[in-house]
Formats: sequence, C-alpha cells, structure tokens
Amino acid sequence: MKWIWIAILPIFLWSCNQDGNTYAEIETEFGNIELKLYNSTPQHRDNFIKLVKESYYDDLLFHRVMGGFMIQGGDPDSKTATSGQVLGGGGPGYTIPAEIGSVHFRGALAAARQPDRFNPQKESSGSQFFIVQGSPVTDQQLDRIARSRGFTYGEAQRKLYKEIGGYPSLDGEYTVFGEVVKGMEVVDEITKAAKDRNNRPLEDIRIKTIKIR
Repeated sequence: MKWIWIAILPIFLWSCNQDGNTYAEIETEFGNIELKLYNSTPQHRDNFIKLVKESYYDDLLFHRVMGGFMIQGGDPDSKTATSGQVLGGGGPGYTIPAEIGSVHFRGALAAARQPDRFNPQKESSGSQFFIVQGSPVTDQQLDRIARSRGFTYGEAQRKLYKEIGGYPSLDGEYTVFGEVVKGMEVVDEITKAAKDRNNRPLEDIRIKTIKIR
C-alpha cells in the first residue's frame, strides 16, 4: 500500500488534565496501560486522539512482540487476521511528518514507520505504534550511538537510560510522542508471549479498546 502524508490539524476538541497533558488508556486482557501524550509532538498527539475517538484501535492486535525491545500494534489488517498471517503493512492511508526529538527510554510510546530506503524523511505510520520495553544501557553504548548519530546525550538522559533502560539505537530515527505512566508490568507480560518467526504472538493479544482520559 502506498502511503501519503498529511498534516493533522487540531480541528477537534479533547480534554486535558490539570497538568495540561492528554492521557490515554489501553485496555488489554493482561491489564491496562496508561499513556501520557506529549504536547511537543502535536501532529502525532492529535492524530492518535482522533483515531482513538473513532474507535480505530478497538480489537486490533499487538502483532509484533520482542522481549527486551518493544510491543507493536495499530495495524488495521490485524482485526480479522488469520493465524500466521504476516502483519505490519496496514494503516489509515496516510503518514505523519516526523516530529523527532524525545529518546527511547523504557516506556516510550513511539510511531512505527517504513525503513529509510522507502522513507528517507522518516515519516510515521498513520496508526501503528510501539511501546519500548528495552533493556539496561551503559555509557559506552550511549557514547557509541552519540558518535554515530552526531548528537549529545545530556546528563539527565544518561542517568535515566542507566537507571530504567530503554533502546537508544532508535534515537533520532523514530518519533516518540508519549510515555507509559502506569502499567509497564502489562508491557512486560505481553513480551513473554510465545511467538512465530515474525514475532507475532501465537495466541492473539488484542487491544480491547483505547480511551482518552
């Protein structure tokens, strides 16, 4: 499927909490995952809210699960997928311009995308997202990534990476548009699922619904 990108304009209303941020909650059979959406990535935030309000994510699968890395969902083709069907190519028919800035700490909510060879502008999928589980990170790893990408990690970022972990090799490559504020144990449980060679769980793990709080 050929994707085209559109700018998602804030032409609808949503409710914000007292701290000025919008929160969403993913309901799964393993429990709920509460997310904070970043105001620093307004096009991704607004698009996610729009899709949630349309019930777009209801009954979709976490179709790609990798322990020590992440869980991925949001492919509309997964709603009626047959056993063993390869997933990951579906979407709403558009992409979102990159809003790259935040890094991939454990619990980061990021937009999936096609590889650079097809997508040099690093535009995000219109619907697919992943939540980083990650693993412990060392200063040596961060130094190597910083040199290869030409950027610098601040002391606060280094401290968090070493304390909670993450997946820094994705930094500068994908748009992080939120974070888990409650329910990382649910993410950890989902990553334990038995899966096939494409990292799709052998038993379907569905997003029951997502709600804006």
